Order: sequence, then C-alpha cells, then structure tokens
Amino acid sequence: MMDWNKLLSAHRYHPGATTSLFHSHDRSQFQRDYDRLIFSSPFRRLQNKTQVFPLPGNIFVHNRLTHSLEVASVGRSLGNKVSQYLKQNKIELENPDLVEEIGTIVSTACLAHDLGNPPFGHSGEEAISYFFSEGEGLYLKKLLSDEEWADLSHFEGNANAFRLLTHSFKGRRPGGYTMTYTTLASIVKYPFESKASSKGYKYGFFQSEKEIYRQVAEELGLKQVSNNPLQYVRHPLVYLVEAADDICYQIMDIEDSHKLRILSYDETTNILENFYDRNEDKEDLKVIARTFKIVTDKNERIAFLRAGIINKLINACADVFCNNYEAIMKGEFNSTLIKNLSGTNKKAYDDCTDLAYKRIYHTNIVTQIQIAGFKILGTILKEYTDAILKPETYYARNILSIMPEQYQVNKEDSMYTKIQTVIDYVSGMTDSYALNLYRKIKGIEVPEIK
Repeated sequence: MMDWNKLLSAHRYHPGATTSLFHSHDRSQFQRDYDRLIFSSPFRRLQNKTQVFPLPGNIFVHNRLTHSLEVASVGRSLGNKVSQYLKQNKIELENPDLVEEIGTIVSTACLAHDLGNPPFGHSGEEAISYFFSEGEGLYLKKLLSDEEWADLSHFEGNANAFRLLTHSFKGRRPGGYTMTYTTLASIVKYPFESKASSKGYKYGFFQSEKEIYRQVAEELGLKQVSNNPLQYVRHPLVYLVEAADDICYQIMDIEDSHKLRILSYDETTNILENFYDRNEDKEDLKVIARTFKIVTDKNERIAFLRAGIINKLINACADVFCNNYEAIMKGEFNSTLIKNLSGTNKKAYDDCTDLAYKRIYHTNIVTQIQIAGFKILGTILKEYTDAILKPETYYARNILSIMPEQYQVNKEDSMYTKIQTVIDYVSGMTDSYALNLYRKIKGIEVPEIK
C-alpha cells in the first residue's frame, strides 16, 4: 500500500531547492501553494474563459474562474472529511500535522484543475486536436515522433495544466510555479502519457514533462504500472479533486440552465428534488418545504436546493472514498467516486447527466460558441505555426513580435518544442483575447492610428 508519510510531501519541484513544512508567517507549504495560485496570472485569466455557456451578457453564468473557486470549496470539504477519517483510524504519520493539510491540498489542486484548458470551453481542446489530426497542421506529423504527435493530435487540458505549473518558460524562474510534489500529483487525474490512452484522449502529461512527472511519482512513492508507455497509479487525493469537479459542474450547469431559461423552474426543481429520498430524507424535505414558504424568489429556491444537494454529494463521495480506502491505497480502485454513488444520489445524478447532454450541451448557444472556437483557434494556430517554423519572412517577423517573451523560441529548439510553444500561447489566451487577435489577423479589425 502507498504510504501517507511519502504521499504528503512538502518538498517543492524546484531543482536544487530545499524546503521545510512550515514557512514564516505560519503558512504551511501547502497553504503557500494555494496562495500562489490565487495570485497567479493564469488563474486570473480563467475569468474570461468559457465554462459551458458563452460568457455572460445580462445574465450571469459560470466561467472557468467561478467554477474553479466552487470546486475548490467543495474539494476542501471532501479533503477535511478524509482527514478526519485518517485521524479516527489512527493512521501513523511521522508528522501528524500533515493530515490537517489534506483539505488545503485538495482545494489547491481544485484551483489548478482547469488552468490548462484553452479558450471556448471543451471545444477549444477539440479545435487544437483537430488542427493537427485532420486540419492544416496534419503535414507536421512526418516531422515528429509518434509520441510527440500523440500529444499534439490529442491535445489534453489536464496535461497542459501540469505543464503550466512545472515548465520553465523563457524569462521565468526554473520549475514553473515550484509547487509541492503532493499538490502537483493531486491534479493529475490520468497519470500516464498519451500513448497509454486507449482512445487517444485523457492523459496526464506531455512528453516534455514526462521526466518531471516521473520525479514527482518517485518522490511520493506512487506505484509504477508500466515504463513504456509510462504509467502510474493515481495519488489518492486525485479522487477527491475529481469528485469535487464532478459535483460542481453537473449541479451548477443545471442552475445556469435555469437562469438562461433553457430549463423551466418546474423542470429544475423536479430534477434537483429527486436527490432526496421520500423515506430516508424526510427531515431534509420538511426543511425545504418550510424554506420555500418563506423564500418566494425562484432563483433563490434553486440555489437553496443546489446547496443542500452539494452537501449531500460531498458526504456520499467521502463515504465512497472511505469504504474503498484499501483499494485506493493499493492503486486498485479503477473508477471514480461519483460513479460509485448509490440509491437516490446515483439515480438523480445520472438523470442530471442525461438531461445535460440532451438539453444543455447541445443547445444553439453552446453550439455557436463551439463553431466560433474552431474557426478562431484554427486560424491562430495556422498563422503562428507557419510563422514560428519560417520566422525569416516579413509577415512572420511581425506576427511573432506581438507574442509575449515567455513564448519566444530559439533556432536550436526542436520542432516539437517550437510547435508546443505556439500551443502554450494559444491555450493561455482568454476568449476575448483570441477573438480580438483573430480579427486583427483576418484584417476585420484594424487598430486606430492616433
């Protein structure tokens, strides 16, 4: 079984640096991780990245930033519950204070879980993959190794988040954000390289960060499943990060759909009230009925239902973790916590999932942003890929000059590195930045000369 004494490591990924558990001002290393992300530019940029629906006009819906903050809140609660379980079962630790940090670690990993996602929601990932696998970047395949091509043609936001936190961008300090090993491992839902993915999707690190992840895994004592392709078992706290994300995006998408009038009030209350068992949850249902007599605002009623359901799912997912604790610690739990729900929680969650795919994720408003994302990102990728491979032309020199310093490349860099730098630039864009750049490239918008 994996050992918490190794799994909870306050050491940081930073070549040549040493750290201790507690720093000045009474902040632990894990609390410093949290603060470091909150104040980072990539995290702030999430406020202008689509979650599911296009960024709001008059009606507020979730963006990547608000989603990540909510996931972090749920993740902290899940982490604290597991921390209590470990203390109750008297898990022996060389430093008992570490178990108290689990809530902070999970919350921090939740903040980081979407950092690598490109603009325009999940369609952004599809757009980058399509450019290389079927679009105008297909000609590059012959110039790259099979492993490198798998990274590009099946772009994965999860792997990009790990890269963003660990890669030494030009002009930046070595080690990226120099996070603790435990925080880094906790965000990697798929601890293997792209070649190990049976369907070509969902993997945890690119070839460029392969050895970094190996270092993280060895530091924490994660069990290695395979060397070629490289694959490890998950860090146990990944299950909590994943569950927090599953809880939030499914329930919050239902609430957003009500605000956008995709779902009626009656439809929304019915789907949410189904999480409560008429026999086992009688007291909760009484509280809901009393509250609804006082609260007449429909949005507030939905918010009240949503809060209670999130609390219900936190408790249920924590129970699944604790009930499968031994299998998780052995690296033998090959599922998610949310998929192992039971009773009304499972049926209601599955019903939410079905409703989301049928009524929410394929609405005109969502489809339109996906179409726009494909066109915008495809155009930017082509222009910058061509320019970075042939930088001597007049047009290339001009278009490359507006790239930030951190994305500039050297002549001696490999083809893979150069292309990956373009993807770094594109995936880091906000929706509005990508749209404005697209307009300038296409000559739709010309800056005024004053």
